[in-house]
Amino acid sequence: MSFTHKVTARNIFRYKKRMLMTIFGVCGSVTLIFVGFSVQNSISGIKERQFSDIMKYDLIVAQNDGISDKQRDEIDELLDSDFVENQTSVHYETVTKIAGKNGDKQEIKLIVPKDSDSLSDYITLVNRSSGKQLELSDDGCIVSERLAKLLNVGMGDSFEINGSESESHTVTVSGITEMYTGHFIFMNSDYYQTAFSKKYVSNAELVTLNDRSSENAKNQASRFMELDGVKGVVQNTTLTNQIDTIVQSLNKIMQILIIVAMLLAVVILYNLTNINVSERIRELSTIKVLGFYNNEVTMYIYRETILLTVIGILTGFALEDVLYQYIIYIVPPDEVMFNPALGAKAFIIPVIVISLITFVLGVIINRRLKKVDMLEALKSVE
Repeated sequence: MSFTHKVTARNIFRYKKRMLMTIFGVCGSVTLIFVGFSVQNSISGIKERQFSDIMKYDLIVAQNDGISDKQRDEIDELLDSDFVENQTSVHYETVTKIAGKNGDKQEIKLIVPKDSDSLSDYITLVNRSSGKQLELSDDGCIVSERLAKLLNVGMGDSFEINGSESESHTVTVSGITEMYTGHFIFMNSDYYQTAFSKKYVSNAELVTLNDRSSENAKNQASRFMELDGVKGVVQNTTLTNQIDTIVQSLNKIMQILIIVAMLLAVVILYNLTNINVSERIRELSTIKVLGFYNNEVTMYIYRETILLTVIGILTGFALEDVLYQYIIYIVPPDEVMFNPALGAKAFIIPVIVISLITFVLGVIINRRLKKVDMLEALKSVE
């Protein structure tokens, strides 16, 4: 180990409080910057993923109970019109379950297609972690990922749900599907009849429109609502607006968090380095008199800051994933899920930012040390 490295190691442990303040300051800054960019990455694109790749239908048209033949014909006539691209019959029901951070009643949309093979044209069932396409089976139901997390259930687990008439039914999980908004349970007609102990009856239509704009979806939903046989229409535009509001609000918060974290890093590193230089100005003047070049004098003291910054970054990486996982579980409403996958950008940017701040401060310290009056510094009393 060279002389300068020995001095660096000695001084780091000589000033323990400053060492800990630097490490924790950098660690906190890295963690906050990481979380800011990670959350932004997590929420970006979930609207497009949810309503373009996963939910490919535009409307759910639910029928009244005991619908007459005339009312059925009116609905069919509208479904056969030019503005409808495709439609498929399903059983649609809202069931409930107590779950979540506050033990709230969660509303779950139960969708049971009449033709299981056609469901993939309207809803993509895929496991986010494995990328595996999921198929409805007679062995259980497929639940949305956020709901599975709230219930703490996995493959093969069973749980109870309450039907529309408050009756209790037990269902078994056969798959967990990627879903970013709303709670959903999907099952085929055979498993529905087994779990609910009643005959399968379709009571709704999944509808895909030729013109998929939000304005057209509202207009066509209004046309369906004018029919006597229609109980209600669920529009994806409502969920889209909810996602937009959450994403925009969180983006602004994360931008502020990132800026504050950067300022925190600047203030901590600058102040601690400045104090370090001021307290050791006689020592630095002495080694300068002994023949050290300006850059060597700077590195004599700044090598400590660089080493502590690296330790702070590594410590930050150890803590940031824990904080990130906590935030993406706690911050979203119970019916919304953020994408928990981490991108390389979230790791690279904090390192670049802290490294850049460290480099700039190094240049500033170097200029300051060049201007030091060695004789005056040596005359001063510690």
